[in-house]
Amino acid sequence: MSATPKTPVLRIEYESEEFPSGSGVSNGPAFLETSWDELIWAAVTVGRPNRQYVFKHGQASVYEALFRMSLVRMALHQRPAGRRLRRTEAARTLDPTEKGAVSYFLGMAICKLFSARLLKAPWLLHLDVFRPTLDIHLTVRSRPDLVGQTNTGKWVAFESKGRLSAPNAESKDKAKTQAQRVVSINGKPPSYHVGGIAFFRNDILRFFWRDPEATSRLKRIECKVQDSDWRYYYEPVFELVRSFEQTDLNTLLIAGRELDVKVQIHPIIYRMLIEHNWAGAKRIAIEHEKEFYREGFQSDGVKIIAGDSWRRPFTE
Repeated sequence: MSATPKTPVLRIEYESEEFPSGSGVSNGPAFLETSWDELIWAAVTVGRPNRQYVFKHGQASVYEALFRMSLVRMALHQRPAGRRLRRTEAARTLDPTEKGAVSYFLGMAICKLFSARLLKAPWLLHLDVFRPTLDIHLTVRSRPDLVGQTNTGKWVAFESKGRLSAPNAESKDKAKTQAQRVVSINGKPPSYHVGGIAFFRNDILRFFWRDPEATSRLKRIECKVQDSDWRYYYEPVFELVRSFEQTDLNTLLIAGRELDVKVQIHPIIYRMLIEHNWAGAKRIAIEHEKEFYREGFQSDGVKIIAGDSWRRPFTE
């Protein structure tokens, strides 16, 4: 469960394929009702390569978090009377390398959003980021982007992709193949091997994901997640909040009308993070999920509130 407003302001069209009946995901086309709050949260908390270096110091955490929020603001907007996310003109005019980087980041953020909402798996870690600590045994170069866990302890593997146009059959097959390569997390097979692709059609953001049955022919990737590794999930937003002097504990108002965002960590979770009890924070968040939801927090105890300016078209 994740917190969404009573009247969601955004609607993302998506298509699901090959999910098992017990997954809670209905195969076929559908719409996800969501919000700017939830989308920004997904962007800030999803893993990405080299994050352990970027977030080595608190001040760098602030700049990285601001960068992620700014990227979402620059790349996506909605029309005044609309609920669909559209690519901005600023994003359309980037050079090819910049477009690739933006697409890659949006792909991971949208995968995080769908994983949290529909699979109840918000706890995602990026394989490349955590290679030194996750004890990943890589036998092939082709591998998924993300591994993570549901609130009930099931493991998931994600290959996330971002594209400027609708994916063809080859792109879909490649994504699902890379997701299938993770065969073991802490000695248990993942419950889901998802290939997800965020893409634009007529400049409107859409999402496709597939959870095929794993095959034994694929080369194996095994990884081990330690309790201490969950620091990489919480540390960025924790350092962001802690780096500012605050009048209210664990509340941050980011200066500048361009962002218009408020970030908060629930006091229960914040106390755990101060003690660097990362796994304890995760455990407490799962135990208090319903309470957090009633108070407007996401299931991890983080709350991000986008101001009214996010509901207006982006202007350069």
